[in-house]
Amino acid sequence: MRQIVLDTETTGLEPSDGHRIIEIGCVEMVNRKLTGNHYHQYIKPDREIDEGAIEVHGITNEFLADKPTFDEVAGQFLEYIDGAELVIHNAPFDVGFIDHELKLYDPSKGKTTDYCTVLDTLVLARQMHPGQRNSLDALCKRYDIDNSHRDLHGALLDSEILADVYLRMTGGQTNLTLGQQTTSSNDGSELKVRKLSKDRPALKVIKATNDELKAHQGKINSMDNALWSDL
Repeated sequence: MRQIVLDTETTGLEPSDGHRIIEIGCVEMVNRKLTGNHYHQYIKPDREIDEGAIEVHGITNEFLADKPTFDEVAGQFLEYIDGAELVIHNAPFDVGFIDHELKLYDPSKGKTTDYCTVLDTLVLARQMHPGQRNSLDALCKRYDIDNSHRDLHGALLDSEILADVYLRMTGGQTNLTLGQQTTSSNDGSELKVRKLSKDRPALKVIKATNDELKAHQGKINSMDNALWSDL
């Protein structure tokens, strides 16, 4: 199975306001193993970058002045993602921008999902951890992944971090031994195991009252052919 973990940086938040992609970063995984076949490209957007966006990713208009436009890299990018499953955190944002770029480049090229499927790790995280913070930084903390080297967002760096997060989220534990401090997941990484304290108080046992037992027996007697009626 070929998966592409993808992230983008942009000039702003909304493609409907004319904002564009300025960086694409991807890492390739085949059968859950990083292959080293990365894709990374800075892109000249032909418009100014919002100041708020620069504060997030640190990419300036001057830096992008001599970079290729999306039209110049679109063919190579589409070839790279073709047939893969894209793994993206908050996929509607990145896919929306890619679709916008494809429409500007050549409407006949269609949409992202014409080339690959998409897995949204934000949706997956919300299903696994309902009611909790599920940003990439929060997931790094939850799964004990070091992202301390990330002062600013960057598409390639974020895709590498997301690959680690995704593998931890979906890997599970395959070698759990009670009494040990760590266990391994099927991606070869080490996961921490919290041991229960020996001083932990005994669990309280609450027994059914006589009235509850009579009500339970009455319910069984009212059922036709209950398999456990003779127990």
